[in-house]
Amino acid sequence: MLAGADQATEDALGSYGRNLGLAFQIVDDVLDLTATEEVLGKPVASDLREGKATLAVIHTLENGSTPAERTAIQTVLEDQNFERVSHQEILHILNRNQSVNYAMKAAFDYAAAAQAALTVVPDSEYKRALQWMPEFVVAREK
Repeated sequence: MLAGADQATEDALGSYGRNLGLAFQIVDDVLDLTATEEVLGKPVASDLREGKATLAVIHTLENGSTPAERTAIQTVLEDQNFERVSHQEILHILNRNQSVNYAMKAAFDYAAAAQAALTVVPDSEYKRALQWMPEFVVAREK
């Protein structure tokens, strides 16, 4: 708005930001579940320990998990710790249900939507930098 962009460009950049933010958050959530503490630089699975159900967890709860698997996930969400169910057990459940892959596909889809939103933006070094960001977001490891 400050640069005097037209409404189409303003809307496109808004869509870019929303989609890039969603891609970033989903990847962040997946890394929280799958990366090591050494790589992340913080405790792993902190979202689960805070009782937060992220996209991968929601996918497992809603699609194909067994009653025992749903109970295991609910236990961690309610207890907010891994005393009764281990982090590895949760990872096994999520992977068995293809939920980590599901979440990463969603992140890639949002990243692609962010890049596609830039089609109305004139070519420049700034646009090229914006086009690079979604690729970085989905490829990051921490």
